[in-house]
Amino acid sequence: MSIKKKVPVETPHATFVDERGGWTWKVLKVYASAKSDKANIYGRWLLAVKSPHTFDQYEMGDTYINDVLNYGQLESATDEFKEYFEELRS
Repeated sequence: MSIKKKVPVETPHATFVDERGGWTWKVLKVYASAKSDKANIYGRWLLAVKSPHTFDQYEMGDTYINDVLNYGQLESATDEFKEYFEELRS
């Protein structure tokens, strides 16, 4: 499955967590290539986000990639997302 296709919250392309802050980000869709996202400080992903402010519920919406990368740690990912992520981080 392409990471540019939206998937359900139950089967995300990747999951990032910040255990100290109680945040979980589930990547549901990637909009651009890793090369484009790396060059764009306003790059975004479609996410389902759970935090102390969402009362243990997921809220969906676009979030800046840099916010997720600065605060979250990659917990799990599909093989295709892992390839994208390696290119994004290199």
